[in-house]
Amino acid sequence: MLFKSVFARYMLAFVVIILISFSILSMIVANQVMDYSTQIKDDELSRIANKSEDMISVAYKNSEHSNFTDFVNAEYMMLYGAFEFIDSGDETNVVLADINGKILWCTQLDPNKETYVDRNKKLSEHTIEKALSSGFGTEETTLEGVLKHPCYVKSLEINVDGEVQGVLFVTTISSNVYNFVMSTVKTIVMSCMWVMCGAIIASYFISEKIVHPIRQMSQAAREFAVGKLDARVPVQGNDEVSELAMAFNNMASSLERNEETRRSFLANVSHDMRTPMTTIGGFIDAILDGTIPQDQQEHYLKIVSSEIKRLSRLVSTLLDISKIQAGERKFTMEPFDICELSRQIIISLEQRITDKNLDVEFECDEDRMIAVADRDAIYQVLYNICDNGVKFSSEGGKYKISIKDSDKKIIVSVYNEGTGIPKEDLPYVFDRFYKSDKSRGLDKTGVGLGMYISRTIMEAHGENITVRSKQDEFCEFSITLKKNMT
Repeated sequence: MLFKSVFARYMLAFVVIILISFSILSMIVANQVMDYSTQIKDDELSRIANKSEDMISVAYKNSEHSNFTDFVNAEYMMLYGAFEFIDSGDETNVVLADINGKILWCTQLDPNKETYVDRNKKLSEHTIEKALSSGFGTEETTLEGVLKHPCYVKSLEINVDGEVQGVLFVTTISSNVYNFVMSTVKTIVMSCMWVMCGAIIASYFISEKIVHPIRQMSQAAREFAVGKLDARVPVQGNDEVSELAMAFNNMASSLERNEETRRSFLANVSHDMRTPMTTIGGFIDAILDGTIPQDQQEHYLKIVSSEIKRLSRLVSTLLDISKIQAGERKFTMEPFDICELSRQIIISLEQRITDKNLDVEFECDEDRMIAVADRDAIYQVLYNICDNGVKFSSEGGKYKISIKDSDKKIIVSVYNEGTGIPKEDLPYVFDRFYKSDKSRGLDKTGVGLGMYISRTIMEAHGENITVRSKQDEFCEFSITLKKNMT
């Protein structure tokens, strides 16, 4: 449960990655420092060994002694003076042994020093053979207990006139190298710990900044689930998280708007179904019980028929929406004359146009303009646009249909002077259940699905439907159609 949250898991992963990275870094640096320190010691021991061998060989060659052991015993003190060039803080020691392994001389004999050499011990034949053949190459050893502590050892034979007289060992304390490496590693570890603490603190605040809005979105989502649709997430900054918060708020606004339009739709549909059903039921009951005289029954039956057709249109619209949403409506693309189709729609609206005394203009670049689309579907779209144009036109206002040729497209526009659409409502004109006439003063029959169906049909054709308007002045809808190029 401790690491259930994203924040906790992120912090744990961050700490583990840093620890592993710093551990690998420490091991790499430790190995590099160890190799470098060992190489430095090797070079130093090689320098001392070569210089010591040259000095001892020359001194023995120039002496009057014919035996190397006698030479060392006779020149014991002279050798101490000769090795004054060694300045390594009592860390380095030079040991001379004959070819039989007996230790003859060393630079330091103080038992209290780490470089103490036990002269009472004798080196084995194996050690001497190794020193004379392959040699000791800066190895860590005590030379069979001759040295007090493990040391790095460099061996070199003393050769005079082609004859091996003895073996020279140069040693230095190996623990100093180890201590230096450990000190370096400790420094690195301490630095890494400080860096890690700083990184964890910075990561905490950065992670909190990222996770906090997510928590707020989660809380807002829970509020949405219980019906509180006005919940929003505070937007801070201008990064990806703030963009996510804005997207969430936009989604919330869209859901709230959809809920409002859904409620409005239900209210409209209920009203549009209840009113004609009440009218139908009232007139039929009046006919059946004789309240309406027989000579007037035909008039009222026509009203009943009109209301039934109105209900039928409403049901057809709802079924059309269901088919579109289910993807069941199919379109047959074929060429047809869009100018002729528009004229037919104008003729069908003639009575309503006359009743409003509209100033009608019909412009067409050519007498016949052939478009390729589903004729019935485009008729439905264009009729809906033209019908709305008449419905929301002002008395005696201008009403214009224009059909223009634009390269490979045909643009059909319907313009009317009248109430127009408020600027704030323009983005929602093609949404489901949208009605600009919320008071139902002009549109008493619509349920806000006509423009949604029209947009869906145009999108299925791969074409566009657009609107531009100025409130209380004009409104113009336009659609594009593919032009027949054959």
